[in-house]
Amino acid sequence: MLEIQNISKVFNPGTVNEKTALAGLSLTVNDGDFITIVGSNGAGKSTLFNAISGTFLADSGRILLDGKNITFEPDYIRSKYIGRLFQDPLKGTAPHMTIEENLALAYLRAEKNTNPLSHISRKEKEFFHDRLKMLDMGLEDRMNTPVGTLSGGQRQALTLLMATLVPPKILLLDEHTAALDPQAAAKIMELTVQITEENHTTCLMVTHNLKQAVTVGNRTLMMANGNIILDLSGSEREGLTIQDLMDMFRKSAGKEFDNDRILLSE
Repeated sequence: MLEIQNISKVFNPGTVNEKTALAGLSLTVNDGDFITIVGSNGAGKSTLFNAISGTFLADSGRILLDGKNITFEPDYIRSKYIGRLFQDPLKGTAPHMTIEENLALAYLRAEKNTNPLSHISRKEKEFFHDRLKMLDMGLEDRMNTPVGTLSGGQRQALTLLMATLVPPKILLLDEHTAALDPQAAAKIMELTVQITEENHTTCLMVTHNLKQAVTVGNRTLMMANGNIILDLSGSEREGLTIQDLMDMFRKSAGKEFDNDRILLSE
């Protein structure tokens, strides 16, 4: 269980550029939740992920994972049990290293009781091969190929696999299909659902796609002004339409969506 208790973050305090990114936000994420998160530009979605992953320390509040206070843990420690994918397929991999080498780094970083300089065994290489085959992209036959030569969709699929080779306690997906063409985006979303269900992974996904927001996972959060204004699940979420979601946002936030990518997405 992930518990976020009254966290706040202000950037450039005391200057003309002061910006309140998180404003006393609280959230409880239950084990196995798959939560989609939507909101206008500047609502605090990525800032929330940065706080969870340890990119920065919150100004106030606490973050607990399975009852343990991780508020002051650095990001490199949290990366052992918190996986994250970004919008940019170029992030999260080493382009000049091979597919196998990237998988080995991810595996050794996340696996317990391993030395990051350990050698990968034949059994582990076979494990990588089998997981790559699951992607159905032919990458299992290209394990010695530099990652920089892969397409955006292939690279994002590899990044997803790297983040889940050792199933994390929390998986953060920050608009991880937004930069891909429609066919690749659909494939990555299909793989995301498949892998998270297979591993029973607790997942939070920021999306600009309102259709995904109401059909993927079991909860939908809406953010505005650094806080959560709607948390929908169960019967409240069942049968929810895109128009319903936009109407709810207008009523709760007192304004329309101003995210063009949300408005133009299907």
